[in-house]
Amino acid sequence: MELQTTKRMNLWKKILLGICSFLIFLVAAGVVYEAVSSYIGVKQSPPPGKLVNVGDFDLHIHKQGSGSPTIILETASGSTANVWNDIPKELAKFTTVVTYDRGGYGWSEKATTERTGENIVKELYTALKKENIEGPYIVAGHSLGGMYTRLFAQTYSDEVEGIVLIDARHEDYSKETNPILLAAGFDPVLSGYPAKHILTLLKQTGVIRLLNMGNPEMEESINIELRPKFFEAREAELRDMAVTEDAIRNQSLGDIPLRILTHGQPEDLTLVGLTQEQSQIMEDVWQQQQEQTLQISSNSQLIVAKNSGHYIIHDEPQLVIDVIKDVVDQIK
Repeated sequence: MELQTTKRMNLWKKILLGICSFLIFLVAAGVVYEAVSSYIGVKQSPPPGKLVNVGDFDLHIHKQGSGSPTIILETASGSTANVWNDIPKELAKFTTVVTYDRGGYGWSEKATTERTGENIVKELYTALKKENIEGPYIVAGHSLGGMYTRLFAQTYSDEVEGIVLIDARHEDYSKETNPILLAAGFDPVLSGYPAKHILTLLKQTGVIRLLNMGNPEMEESINIELRPKFFEAREAELRDMAVTEDAIRNQSLGDIPLRILTHGQPEDLTLVGLTQEQSQIMEDVWQQQQEQTLQISSNSQLIVAKNSGHYIIHDEPQLVIDVIKDVVDQIK
């Protein structure tokens, strides 16, 4: 009896050892496959713009068009310059347009500085000057990028002559909505994103690539955008967001032309786990704060993108183009 029990135990040990060995082999194979695929993918996808040194790392900046003023487009959290699709090309038909990837994003190298708004706008300004891309500037920012846009206008006020905020986050949004997110069981800092170390593990073991297998539209995104340096940069931006909020609180920008685009289709946050009541409160706070942002300039206007959710740049790109062009025409 004892002999049979011993044989069974040895058999189970062999089975478990075999399973563990197989899993280790799969992980190792995934790591190697991802490393090779990423290397080849990066080599096959050169940056559309230029890499410009801004201190201890290179920033990817893409200039299109010519003439004055210069339009600068600032992306949301988690978005690279590609997110604007054809908007820069259309704007470049009548003036200079600049898109770029913040440190750690897209083709830009990993940032060596803290991801505060102060550092981010300074790095952008350094790249512009190194490339002789002069003002006057019109700055347009989407979501979190709207706060960086406002800080850029505040820091370099002598060179900025117009601002367009595209469903831009308000400096008090966190203060008003963090209690709601905490009550719903969310980490308000990460805004629902998985932690950087989890995403890095999924990337380096090839899981992200495997989940998107057969989707050619995601190929460049996996190779260029979804890299560990990006996961680290995005999380750092979110953790440093309070510093940026403080930098623009109680802001006053005189009579600079300011256009505020806000979404007309409410965001349904029940899809991510909030109750209908919580989702409605979040929406009400957002819209109230869009109206409050009008106060930072005496020459401001609020425009509702009636057919858009948060990504107005995708839902109604022509409206975005028209609003920016209107500001260009004003300062000309």
